[in-house]
Amino acid sequence: MARFNALPHTRAVAALLACCGCPRWAERIAAHRPYPDPAALLAAGEEAGYDLTPAEQTRALTREPPARPGPGTLAAHTALRAAHAAYERRFRHAFVISLDGCRDDEKLNQTLHALRTRLAHEPDEERSVAADALRRLARTRLAQLAVICP
Repeated sequence: MARFNALPHTRAVAALLACCGCPRWAERIAAHRPYPDPAALLAAGEEAGYDLTPAEQTRALTREPPARPGPGTLAAHTALRAAHAAYERRFRHAFVISLDGCRDDEKLNQTLHALRTRLAHEPDEERSVAADALRRLARTRLAQLAVICP
């Protein structure tokens, strides 16, 4: 944590933007340094994630790369691409999912299942589900950042 806490503000914000693409979220977390330990950093990220406005959430979601679930058959990846395209047409942002704790051989099926399920959501319901997934992804990335910058 010492290295992260010692980063110049602009570098800390840049590192945080790689965790969640919302500038206010990154600025808020960077401004509250120093953090005594990774748990405090994760708690700050979680709290800031709940304060995203709908516009900030949309911006962060549009900066997310499409989910990459790992190896699988060509047919499954073709289905995945089609489902991603349908999702992006319907909700106008990338599909995000946290696959923490999922074995590599399960990721493709989990992603396809989640895509199919979430395509049936109403836009407001999906916004809530996507916001939760975005917060989980940001938490995972913050935890990795804490390891990289001990």
